[in-house]
Amino acid sequence: MVEVEVEKPSYSGEAEKEIMEVNPKPNNGLSSKLIDWFEKLVVKLVYDSSQPLQYLSGNFGPVRHETPPTKDLPVIGYLPECLNGEFVRVGPNPKFDPVAGYHWFDGDGMVHGLRIKDGKATYVSRYVRTSRLKQEEYFGGAKFMKFGDLKGLFGLLMVNIHMLREKFKVLDLSYGIGTANTALVYHHGKLLALHEGDKPYVLKVLEDGDLQTLGMLDYDKRLAHSFTAHPKVDPVTGEMFTFGYSQTPPFITYRVISEDGFMHDPVPITISDPVMMHDFAITENYAIFMDLPFIFRPKEMVKEKKLIVSFDASKKARFGVLPRYAKNELLIKWFELPNCFIFHNANAWEEEDEVVLITCRLENPDLEMVNGTTKEKLEHFPNELYEMRFNLKTGLASQRKLSASAVEFPRVNESYTGRKQRYVYGTRLDGLPRITGIVKFDLQAEPESGKTRLEVGGNVQGLYELGPGRFGSEAIFVPKVAGVSSEEDDGYLVFFVHDENSGKSAVHVIDAKTMSADPVAVVDLPSRVPYGFHALFVTEEQLQEQAKL
Repeated sequence: MVEVEVEKPSYSGEAEKEIMEVNPKPNNGLSSKLIDWFEKLVVKLVYDSSQPLQYLSGNFGPVRHETPPTKDLPVIGYLPECLNGEFVRVGPNPKFDPVAGYHWFDGDGMVHGLRIKDGKATYVSRYVRTSRLKQEEYFGGAKFMKFGDLKGLFGLLMVNIHMLREKFKVLDLSYGIGTANTALVYHHGKLLALHEGDKPYVLKVLEDGDLQTLGMLDYDKRLAHSFTAHPKVDPVTGEMFTFGYSQTPPFITYRVISEDGFMHDPVPITISDPVMMHDFAITENYAIFMDLPFIFRPKEMVKEKKLIVSFDASKKARFGVLPRYAKNELLIKWFELPNCFIFHNANAWEEEDEVVLITCRLENPDLEMVNGTTKEKLEHFPNELYEMRFNLKTGLASQRKLSASAVEFPRVNESYTGRKQRYVYGTRLDGLPRITGIVKFDLQAEPESGKTRLEVGGNVQGLYELGPGRFGSEAIFVPKVAGVSSEEDDGYLVFFVHDENSGKSAVHVIDAKTMSADPVAVVDLPSRVPYGFHALFVTEEQLQEQAKL
């Protein structure tokens, strides 16, 4: 165990006040109409309409209707008792067509839920009622700037149009501009919908499985910056650890939130450039930050007709290891490795003098992937599972590859968050990217050298293939027994599957221990579920706890 000298913070006061009601006040007056006219002119004269909008087609495309609770769905197989609760997944689902460009990151957040109780299943889908969504409903169309627009001169013009709408109070930005479309977390009796450019939105799961947006959480006004889509909840202490990134200094701000919901003082983290930092990690004693060369460069966007965020292959990847209760950044230690980008980490822990990070590493990312015009080739999304080690005594870092391409959305048994674990459940991707299967990795086994495909053998202990024309979502591990008293992989993997041949969607439940090709359960859904981002399983106990809101 690595020794640290930073004391855990204490708090004995009142937790955060009431959830903030989101009540924006947009203005559809003369200024709004003049700016709309100017925007249409800019789109007509400058926008390259030949660009394909891949993320609005097929099953990436939106389902514009919400589905109220639909009960007693057909179940093939059975739903185990430990699945009593609600399986939820959020993703982008634009309510209105874009005025020009569109990227997968841009869509309004829609949560798809499967309420399971006593072997029966109910499906529901609801938009997260963000300030952004409410205002666009008021106007009856898209008004907010989109990531998919931010390239070249057109991107600069769209930024200025957005600023005009803010200046003339056409849009009310006092509640942020986020979509709540990226991930979900449960902490202190609240289910939170997250977007890394905004503050969390609080959702409530009703007894019948329906989903209600209660408002925004700003931790009694202590949260004055964006909030990552990937906070970490320590299963032992009950604390939540989070950060936000910005295009202005401080570029990174770290926060600790106590078990009872109190957000402690901010800890600014100094880095040289404004980077996209989508994820981070914790161990029992440390937080791990990733200064990777995906950099926001608005000037280059215009001069070189690049995206507003671009990858700098000349820079190394930097990883900062900070005692997780540090009150400032003085104790952070930085480590360098060859350049890369990382969307998602699986887990991290401590071994003697080293901090170990298990992650999905992306080398030389193809920026066309980020622009929404991905070519259907695997080499454009070559994520691989890696083990990285940071030695706190020597200051040296090392890494080794654990898989072939392409693996993403790594998840673990979250009872082991921040502690050494054996199994990682990832998704196998094609080049669009779509999920073609679920892969189980055994970190105690050695990977097979020279493997060019993900096959069972070596450290690949199991592979659940979805079959031709079927594509899935991130798989969430649900243990048969909560905690670490039973075997780590004794549980189930739950995920959405869409069949592009039939146009129908389902939820699959498979045995995480055996990874058998025969699912434990398949629940047919009454509505198509578009491809999305991250999922969560809210237990029956947690549902009862949040019902008090």
